[in-house]
Formats: sequence, C-alpha cells, structure tokens
Amino acid sequence: MLQPYNPKNADILVSINGQLYPRREAKVSVFDSAVQGGDAVWEGIRVYQGRIFHLEEHLDRLFDSAHALAFQNLPRREFVHEAILNILKANDMRDGVHIRLTLTRGEKVTSGMDPRLNQSGCTLIVLAEWKAPVFPPEITLITSAIRRNSPAFLDSKIHHNNLLNNILAKIEANHAGADGALMLDERGFVAEANDVNLFCIRKGIVYTPFPDACLPGITRGTVLDICREHGIPCRERNLSLTEFYTADEVFATGTMGELTRVGMIDGRPIVNKHGSSVLETLQDHYHEMTRQEGTVIPF
Repeated sequence: MLQPYNPKNADILVSINGQLYPRREAKVSVFDSAVQGGDAVWEGIRVYQGRIFHLEEHLDRLFDSAHALAFQNLPRREFVHEAILNILKANDMRDGVHIRLTLTRGEKVTSGMDPRLNQSGCTLIVLAEWKAPVFPPEITLITSAIRRNSPAFLDSKIHHNNLLNNILAKIEANHAGADGALMLDERGFVAEANDVNLFCIRKGIVYTPFPDACLPGITRGTVLDICREHGIPCRERNLSLTEFYTADEVFATGTMGELTRVGMIDGRPIVNKHGSSVLETLQDHYHEMTRQEGTVIPF
C-alpha cells in the first residue's frame, strides 16, 4: 500500500509562515527544529465539498501539543486559520484535498538540542495536496515487534513529528508484505497500528483500546460519537490480539483513510460470524457527516 503520486500536485503552492512558495522552492532552514530533532507537531486535515472537516478539533490538538512541548512565540490561532484558507484559495482547492499542517519550534541560532536556542518563533507549514483517501477498501496487518510508546516514555497524546517508533513498525510491515503494522503496548495489549487507530466489532458491540499508548485520534472520537448518537454499543477497554483475530469485523480509523476494513491480521482472516456489517453502517454515517459538517471555505 503505497500512496500514488498525483501529477496535479506538481505545481501547488505551499505556505511557510504565511508566505506562499512554489512546491520546488518551499523550504525550511537547516537550523529549523524539525530538521535538528523532529521537534515539531502536526495535523492531517481533510477538505470535503467546500468544507474543512473538524478544523477546530485539529487546531485544538495542534496547540495543546505545542503547549505540552513548551513551544514559545506561537502564531495566533487566527493566523493559522488565515494561512489555511489562503493556501486553499491560492491552489483553488475545495474538495478531495488533504492538508498537512506542521508547527515546528522554529529556527535555532546554532545547532543543538536546547530549546533556548530557538529565538525566532515557530515555523508554520501548510501543505495542501490533491489527495483522496489513500487506503484501499480492505487492508492487511501484521503485529510488529516494536511496542508503541507509553506515557512513561513519549506520550502519544502529543501529536509530535518524532515518528521513528511508527516508521520502524511500518518497515516491518513492508518486509512482511502487509499494508500496516499492528502495535502492542508494553503489557501486550493492542494499542493501534503504525498510523491509524484500531477498532474491533464482536457480536454487534464496537470495541477500541483505551487511549493509553495510542493517539486518541479525531476520527476515532468521531466513530465513538456516531455509536453513541445512533445507539450502537461501544466500549473502550484493554483488548488482546486474540480478541482481534476472532472478531467479526476489524477496522482502522484516521484522516488519511477514514474508516478502513482490516481483512487479515498475522495471516488470520477476519470472519464475520454474525452476518450484518456494523462497519458499513458506521461508514455510511461517517460519509454523511463529511458531506454536511465542517468549516465552510468562503470562496
């Protein structure tokens, strides 16, 4: 599962600190904290039919993550809003778009780890691409030997750019010929996949791991909201691999792929023993939300 390159993105404009640059000229300093130590936070945001889906929730998480990392001289929230809308307008984008929003600690006066070397304020990058949901209708997973970070090490509640933990797991999946890597926490319970949250459905009940060693994703939260609103039983609890192997349905959630069915884990097919598909119902509700909700693009 490799994202295809879209030729429409060859000539896009990219926003850096509110200034627009052609793709080939969009660069940050070698002294930027994202280059020096992966010291940045980010969000993935989708645009559907003239609306930015869950924009405020994504900005809340961006600023919360920056606060947790003690970033200084943050851009105003209104400035970030304006930068997003300006890049969408400059590229004439209103649908089928994915925005990668990155906020770094900023440029350092000299190379080094100490945040006191950051004296120029943060760097804001808004990269909007023509990109439909990238996952196929069904994916396969293998269980990675790489454990997901717990709050004792690097708290996954911080949506940070230091993704080597996840990348190492993805490398394992690539070598195994799977689409993604399921990651366990330090106790052996399912945490999430390398780039998405995970759910399983057993006898009509939707389950997902506690957000202890996983990011409590915005799409994950939306699924739980849909369940509550429509009377679909849902639970958060510790879940073992065996419970995923023997579930009726398993699916992944994330901005990049929305709600994606998992067809196999570690060579075990996921077999629905109860006929009707709860996942399809959830997908229908989610797609209806994307058609009706979001921050309206005013152009």
